[in-house]
Amino acid sequence: MSKKNKWKNRDGVVYSTNDDFEYSYQGEEEADTLSPDEQNLRVELDKKARGGKQVTLISGFIGSQDDLKDLGKMLKSKCGVGGSAKDGEILIQGDFRAKVADILRSEGYRVKQIRG
Repeated sequence: MSKKNKWKNRDGVVYSTNDDFEYSYQGEEEADTLSPDEQNLRVELDKKARGGKQVTLISGFIGSQDDLKDLGKMLKSKCGVGGSAKDGEILIQGDFRAKVADILRSEGYRVKQIRG
């Protein structure tokens, strides 16, 4: 049974005796998501540190984590494969560079396809 212990992330915290005190985490503020025509996305093939497996890497997305995940979900479903979306990058399992670039262009994104 896994239990999340949020208190472990509170390094250097001075505790308050105020009953109404609510601790706030100092995380990065999410950037506003740019419109598709303002985005400059790079689509490339990546094999590094993946046990020889190929993935299509989409990088350069500027926006919220939720919008990144939504875009990743749409790309994964249109390609019919798995993948992930985190840290400003989308990984699509397999070599789908051309298909992903076409899908992104049809959605209005500016895409640079990197040959590799």
